[in-house]
Amino acid sequence: MIYKFKIIVSILSITLLTLFSESADSQNDTNRWAIALHGGAGTISKDLPDSTKQKYFDSLEEALGIGEEILQNGGSALDAVEKVIHYLEDNPLFNAGRGAVFTSEGTHELDAAFMHGNTLGAGAVTGLTTVKNPITLARKVMEESRHIFFSGEGAEKFADEMELERVENNYFHTEQRFRQWKRSQESSGVISPSESAKPLEDLRNSKYGTVGAAAVDINGNIVAGTSTGGMTNKRFGRVGDVPIIGSGTYANSLVAVSATGWGEQIMKNVSAYTIAARMEFAGDNLSEAMDFLLTQKLNPGDAGFIAVDRDRNVVMKMNTAGMFRAGANEAGYRNVSIWEDGAR
Repeated sequence: MIYKFKIIVSILSITLLTLFSESADSQNDTNRWAIALHGGAGTISKDLPDSTKQKYFDSLEEALGIGEEILQNGGSALDAVEKVIHYLEDNPLFNAGRGAVFTSEGTHELDAAFMHGNTLGAGAVTGLTTVKNPITLARKVMEESRHIFFSGEGAEKFADEMELERVENNYFHTEQRFRQWKRSQESSGVISPSESAKPLEDLRNSKYGTVGAAAVDINGNIVAGTSTGGMTNKRFGRVGDVPIIGSGTYANSLVAVSATGWGEQIMKNVSAYTIAARMEFAGDNLSEAMDFLLTQKLNPGDAGFIAVDRDRNVVMKMNTAGMFRAGANEAGYRNVSIWEDGAR
């Protein structure tokens, strides 16, 4: 009798364990992927012409749709991040790829970074002048090189080895960026920011251009990528936060983060890594970690961040007036917005 009772108890235990496991799996299956992206942050006026606003919203929707389709069909976060940023680099509305801002010398220099959080694999490039899509080169550095960071001529040589598409530097030229550059030169007197307070004030009151994406796929791969044309009128040799792993771009097994904003401030606070570290060592959730960075470390007007965590949560926040951003997950969250209140 006791023997039969033990058998019944064992069967019940196994049944309950099975039911619990199926319930947990079923819950996880309702939210198997997530993605977030941005197209820059800063002082973005709500008085923009309606036609201009619509162009930005349409572009954000299209970029988000590219990532959603890949992830919905079981594709990898690696491909989703690369393809979304590829689209943003090709879109002249954004300061990355075509549409990149001008340096003080009147040329274009591009930076990008790519990171796979599960492996801590990373690739970064800076000072590119002829690579059409820097984000693809950053991924190649991560996957095909024993190094992490290539700059200038060396990065271009590696692009040759990878047989990536190349363009003339003037391919990145747009009239809008050219006019911005001329205004910046006039306001600064074509001198270093260290020699005048005026450019610094202009920087605080401008839109910071960068694009980025973060995604987690149905297999749990968590990935971040960022690409930029840098800072308008930047001086020779200047490197911003984007290609510096841990500053403008970071991913680990908990979270993937991409930043946009004032690069020098983002670098000084090792910003993307700070979010991950708060989650790992302080026990913050993603929203709390981002709030800590934006309110306790950075100054108002400095930056914005988009991120996804391994639980497929999407968080997009800034301490600037606006940030071009979009995010979605399989559980039904979807947001395409520019200003804090979500107004269109």
